[in-house]
Amino acid sequence: MKLQTKLTLFNTVSKLVIVLLFVALLPKLIKSINQNYTDNRLRKQREKVLQVVHSKGIKYYIQNDEAYGSYTLLKEEYVSLDTVPAGKFLDTIANERRIVEGDTIQYRILSHTFKVDKRNYLLEVGKSLATIGETSGPLQNIALEVLLGMILLTIMADMVYSNYVLRPLGLIIKTKLRGHKFPNFGAYEKVKTTTTDFEYLDMSIHEMIVMIERTFQKEREFISNASHELMTPISILQSKIENMFEQDDVADETKIRLLEMQRILNRLKTITKTLLLISQIENDQFLKEDTIGINELLQDVYDEISIRLQDKNIECVINVPADAKFVGVNKFLLFNLFFNLVNNAIKYNKEGGKITINGQPVKGGFMISVADTGIGIGVKQLPHIFNRFKKFRQSLEQDSFGLGLPIVKSIADFHQIHINITSEENIGSTFELTFPDAMVGV
Repeated sequence: MKLQTKLTLFNTVSKLVIVLLFVALLPKLIKSINQNYTDNRLRKQREKVLQVVHSKGIKYYIQNDEAYGSYTLLKEEYVSLDTVPAGKFLDTIANERRIVEGDTIQYRILSHTFKVDKRNYLLEVGKSLATIGETSGPLQNIALEVLLGMILLTIMADMVYSNYVLRPLGLIIKTKLRGHKFPNFGAYEKVKTTTTDFEYLDMSIHEMIVMIERTFQKEREFISNASHELMTPISILQSKIENMFEQDDVADETKIRLLEMQRILNRLKTITKTLLLISQIENDQFLKEDTIGINELLQDVYDEISIRLQDKNIECVINVPADAKFVGVNKFLLFNLFFNLVNNAIKYNKEGGKITINGQPVKGGFMISVADTGIGIGVKQLPHIFNRFKKFRQSLEQDSFGLGLPIVKSIADFHQIHINITSEENIGSTFELTFPDAMVGV
């Protein structure tokens, strides 16, 4: 998942959590707001009544010692004024019930006592709780709508801003890491950004790439130079050994030792040629201008290696469309690729085993699979089979150099062929090679 997507997802989830908390607390908040608003309104009404009493006198409300009471038409609000004993003092706001014309109604009531002309009076100002609750629903809906609108706006703003902020990171990944053949990354172009962290990341990646390129270049040059330099003394030694064989005075015991030396030189020569081939492939010293039928190529490999198939009584079956062909390839390298795969399939196969080579069009190209009934490859070994510097127990038992599959990998990378491997110990291995669509013709 992309970093931008993760940030947007986090922002969205966090805002949804806030919404849920707000929804859970909203009734209490609305109730508290309504209550505070109602209490403030009751206090204002109390002040108005007291001002009237102060300016016009208590008789404006109470005449002939009769209590005063005033209700709205629907009994939603009321004001009452009456005398109370001198020792009674109240200044409260509470929810209480009152019986009005036979109806029991729940009110929010402000009770306040005051003295006028040495007499104690009780003022009550009330508002029906039912009318207070009527505003809670609309207020909750409005609050939710406003909150959801603000959250949607902030999510969109987060997406736009995160896209703007992370754009340099996307450019760094796109221009520096993706779409490049490792370790050849091409010319360096600085990514434009105002974020210091991204500038540092861009420069650090560039410096790392330069170091990797230099290291790989030195390795390639060393392998190439060493392979060239080794070929000359190996050829000289081979010539001298062959000349010694032609001498009449060479003892049989000496000839046996010379044969051992010749075998060692042949092994050394094979390793040197292999390393030189890998170096030439990785340095793009081959052209891709050949066109060849796939059946023809595989038949050439079969003819070359048929003696080894007969020695181990291994059956080799080729199922490839007759009209399929490769275009824009290097025939010599592809021959080596399939030769090494089939050679390995023979080397690690069982006596009387089978090798099956199938070819078929697939989405985006053409796939050729090479399957055997051999000893298979262990799960721990699979990730390292293309490592030219690592030899496995099977290679040591077969007196192998362990360079066959590294050659296959180098040739596949050179042609942009994707390799997929499935294997099970004591069951066999299958190598699936997917050739790009542009490389396949009919």
